[in-house]
Amino acid sequence: MKIANVDVYQLGQPANAGGATWAANSILLRLTTSDGVVGYGEAVPTLRVQPVIQSIKEVARVYVGKDPLDVEKNMREWYKHDFYLPFSFESTTALSAFDIASWDIIGKHFGAPLYQLIGGEFRSKVKHYANGWYDNCVSPEQFGEKAKKFAGMGYSALKFDVFGSYYDYIDEKGLNLAYDRAKAVKDATGGKVELLIEHHGRFNPNSAIAIAKKLSDLNPLFMEEPVHPDNLEGLKKYRSATDVRVALGERLLTKEQVLHVLSNNLTDFLQADITNIGGVTQARKVCAIAEAYGIEMAFHNAFGPIQNAVTIQLDASIPNFLIQESFYDVFPQWKRDLVKDQSRVEGGHSTVPMKPGLGVDVDEKVLESHRVDGQEYFNPDEPVWVVKNTWSS
Repeated sequence: MKIANVDVYQLGQPANAGGATWAANSILLRLTTSDGVVGYGEAVPTLRVQPVIQSIKEVARVYVGKDPLDVEKNMREWYKHDFYLPFSFESTTALSAFDIASWDIIGKHFGAPLYQLIGGEFRSKVKHYANGWYDNCVSPEQFGEKAKKFAGMGYSALKFDVFGSYYDYIDEKGLNLAYDRAKAVKDATGGKVELLIEHHGRFNPNSAIAIAKKLSDLNPLFMEEPVHPDNLEGLKKYRSATDVRVALGERLLTKEQVLHVLSNNLTDFLQADITNIGGVTQARKVCAIAEAYGIEMAFHNAFGPIQNAVTIQLDASIPNFLIQESFYDVFPQWKRDLVKDQSRVEGGHSTVPMKPGLGVDVDEKVLESHRVDGQEYFNPDEPVWVVKNTWSS
């Protein structure tokens, strides 16, 4: 069995400004083997769609003609050729897409869901927290109202960004507003929902420390990426000055970077992204490293239904699972339709699919009808990582 064909799909919905917005954007990879088995992978799009697509085409030069079962060998071959792989997001996400698609093929080849091939069933249901639920929320009352709705859907944890347009530095007004927003969520849900405070890695250490002290009495489950991700010395300062729990990892690209973070006690929970870290092959290693440090996994999962599917398969098989990020209930409809509404969240949980491979079936009609071209829409007034219409203070 050899990889015979590589197809790359840029998917989305036309935006008013002529592109595909982040929330409705995906990069999918389809591999077809010489005996007709098809596997799907996904890459990270965020304002890098064109470079990532080109990187996928570069990685294809190594993978075409190779046996998809040889995941370690194939990955090592690209590592040999790409001089900057450990430092290139475009390269690591392209490589991740190939690895995910290879594992989809492997599962279908052996007639087994992925989780049965990488450790077996540790859990049959995966607990989720909701993200993306707070679009158009600015006032504390709006946050509270939306939170009550999602708690009513069965979510026992919600992640949200309460900092509006503050960047680098936050003043007293911003601290008070952030507190009021977070407290509104806690009050509206009767204190029964875990609070996950998203910082989006945008504050200097002193501001992040001030935020931690202001919000600590709300007892958040964790503070996510409290300081700029490249400021590791600042993160050390944050850790020594606060007693809140920290989660991070979506922007880590290698297991060696993960090892550095964990060995320096810089996080309490690890949020590696399977579409960034090197696919299933490297994600399994990262989980083992985290387990050795007594760290639970909460995989980052913000992009599309193939990423969602493979992440749930990993969650099912690992012992050190905490909780899973989910955008499923705020996906645009076509993203749910793309996998025929499989892996849906019910009562805050997903039942792990039993179908071979990633456990989902891709609807080829949806795949073809949502192809787009060109750069995604760029909004100079609201960064691409912001949940829609919340960049306001």
